[in-house]
Amino acid sequence: QLHLVESGGGLVQPGGSLRLSCAASGFTLNTYAIGWFRQAPGKEREGVSCISSSGGRTNYADSVKGRFTISRDNAKNTVYLQMNSLKPEDTAVYYCAARGFCLAPVRSWGQGTQVTVSS
Repeated sequence: QLHLVESGGGLVQPGGSLRLSCAASGFTLNTYAIGWFRQAPGKEREGVSCISSSGGRTNYADSVKGRFTISRDNAKNTVYLQMNSLKPEDTAVYYCAARGFCLAPVRSWGQGTQVTVSS
């Protein structure tokens, strides 16, 4: 069973930074691409970023390019999302998800972590 747990969310002021972590258990993370998604109140879930199983390929939504960086440490079975220059519109619940590759259907979701950007 693919089990993912997100952590690192919280309240931050505009312009601040947070690093989210997505830890895997029950499977070897390096066989899956991992995507980060977010869902703001009243809005649909949207893709934020994805990293290939090897870490050699990444992609980002236009809204976060240049501000967010996805990375993975397969030895720690963990994927990270470094979020800088945060804006109020980044406020959402952030989820990580395991996929065969970055355009494949999601096989397993984490439970989500809340990120709130507010002064």
